[in-house]
Amino acid sequence: MCLGIPARIVSIVDADAGLALAETAGVRRQINIALLAADGRAPSALVGKWVLLHVGFAMALIDQQEADRTLALLSQIEQREWDES
Repeated sequence: MCLGIPARIVSIVDADAGLALAETAGVRRQINIALLAADGRAPSALVGKWVLLHVGFAMALIDQQEADRTLALLSQIEQREWDES
């Protein structure tokens, strides 16, 4: 199963290479934002935005509500798996 997770872009690492630092649930990782920047957006305009992240690539912009809702659902799944183990 493929799963995209919400992540908030916190900084641009290398604008020319399309790399940014993003955070999900307190974990920061370097991601590729080239797909979003290809739409003509300046990479710096993505700082603070929520994205749908899949295997290290930001696939789409999402809003805060969608990010919150998805993170809550993922948390419920994690808790259920923890309870069943």
